[in-house]
Parts: sequence; C-alpha cells; structure tokens
Amino acid sequence: MTEWDHCSSTWSTAHPYNSYAPTTPTGRPGLPTKKLGTWAPSTAGSTSTGRWHVQSLNERYLSLDDAVRALRRPASWAADRERVRRWARGILRDPHLLALDVQTTGLHTAWAVQIGVIDRDGNTLFDELVNPLADITPEASSLHGITAPGLSTAPTFSTLIPDLVSVMDGRRCVAFNAEFDRGVLQREAHRHYQNPARAEAWLRRCTWEDAMAPYAAWKGQWSARHRAYRYQPLGGTYDAVANCRRLLTTMHLMC
Repeated sequence: MTEWDHCSSTWSTAHPYNSYAPTTPTGRPGLPTKKLGTWAPSTAGSTSTGRWHVQSLNERYLSLDDAVRALRRPASWAADRERVRRWARGILRDPHLLALDVQTTGLHTAWAVQIGVIDRDGNTLFDELVNPLADITPEASSLHGITAPGLSTAPTFSTLIPDLVSVMDGRRCVAFNAEFDRGVLQREAHRHYQNPARAEAWLRRCTWEDAMAPYAAWKGQWSARHRAYRYQPLGGTYDAVANCRRLLTTMHLMC
C-alpha cells in the first residue's frame, strides 16, 4: 500500500493558468473545444463516461479533467521528460539495483505484512509474508487480501531481518513512494533493535530512489491548483513482488 497525491516541487515547473477556459458540454470549465478535439461516449447515448481525444497531442483520456491536465503541460515538459529518461536509464544500468515493495497494515503508523525485493533482471530475492503483531485495517485487507488470521503462523520482522539485511546491504533500492516503504522498514527496525541509531545505520547502508515523482513528470498530467505534475497510480496488483516487477517494467518504458 502506498499513498500518492500530487508531485513535489522537485519535478514541478511554474506554468501560468490558461486565460480562456469556456464551459464544456458537461458544464465544467475547460479549454476551447477546437483544442480539445472530440468526445466519444463509451456507451451509446451516454454522456457520463467517454473518451476525450486531444487532437493536438494525439492522446486519448477517459476523463475531461485528465484531457485538460494534458493540455496544461508546461513548455518545459519535453525537457522534464528527457530528464526522467536519463534518470531511469542511469538507475537501470546499476548492477546493484533492487526494486522493493511493502504491503502494510494500513496507511497510518503502518507495519509490514508482505515484503518483496527483486533485482534489476527480475529475479526474486525476497518474498515473505510478515506477522505484523498488529491489527490490519479492513481497508488494507480489502486491497491486498491479507488478513491477521492468515498471518498467525508467518514469521515476524525480527525473524526475517537477518535475511533482509543480507539482501539489501549496500544496494540501491527503488520504490514507488520510497518515503512510505522506507518509513515502514524504519518503524519495524526501530521496534526490532530498540535502538534508533542501529536502525538508522542499517537503512543508511542502502541508497533509496523514488520513482513516483519521475513517473508523474513522465505522464505529464499538470495540476493547475498545485502547479505541479499530478501523481499517477502505478496500477497493478497489491502483491509485493508483482508490484516490483511492474515498477521495473514501467521504468524501462520511461527510458
């Protein structure tokens, strides 16, 4: 589980608001119809859903809002996208690269229930369910399908940490919302070591890369409200190793 919303200023560029935003057929503010292109309902006679074709970009979107966000991209988008390509190429060339994903008990004060780690070639190095010694929120279980009774015989993080340290030691870890995943591991390590210094020392032996903001820039959905590229869901399942593989596949597409 990860949280994603809007991109940080690291990947944002100042961009003026459009001065002309007439009302669209749906009654919402948008851009001139001649720029937006055509709208085709996905169901005959329906006006609630459809696919917007942005003719000037030759791109299609399921929602009018996303079509407008694409049209509002800053002039620097091509350069921003090239910067993302260079970033992705550099990471994927690193022989010490790992992709990591953590499924958790929830979004707030979360504990790990599954940890997955693969190398840059897609080989699984670590794939374990984890007994969190804590409740799992119904919302979390509805996403990843993991429940407390199903983890009653799973190893705890303290049991798994020697193997996890061996896998991650000195490696470069990329994650989708690395701050969240690293934060979960930090919380688990603090509970295990009962010594913040030892926990931090372990985490500092890895280098961390976050793919969420670069992916937002690569997709190019501009939020006028936040004046930044809008965070995008990576998609896929809520299985840790499957998410790692999807992340690497996406990074290859970004190159």
